[in-house]
Amino acid sequence: MTEKRIVYQNDEGGICILIPWLGSGLTVEEIAAKDVPHGRPFKILDAADVPTDRSGRDLWAVDEADLTDGVGADYGVGSENPFVMPEPAEEAAVEEEPVPPAQEPVT
Repeated sequence: MTEKRIVYQNDEGGICILIPWLGSGLTVEEIAAKDVPHGRPFKILDAADVPTDRSGRDLWAVDEADLTDGVGADYGVGSENPFVMPEPAEEAAVEEEPVPPAQEPVT
């Protein structure tokens, strides 16, 4: 799990917090561009900067002027632009040996 969070405003003026999964092979920035709605600005924060007590989460707010790390790309619902997974750099590519499925005992 990453120690980063992606924050953006929703249509109702509240905030959405995404927890990016880096096992996808994407960077936090690529995940934000892909998962934040088209045209919506976002901010990437350290997880420690996001409150852990969710009891008052309806009161959380963010100033849109602080959402300066990027804007959601046009990959979402209704988009004509499909998301294409970027190719990993050659030095990052890892060849893995296929693991055969476990054999069930014959009874």
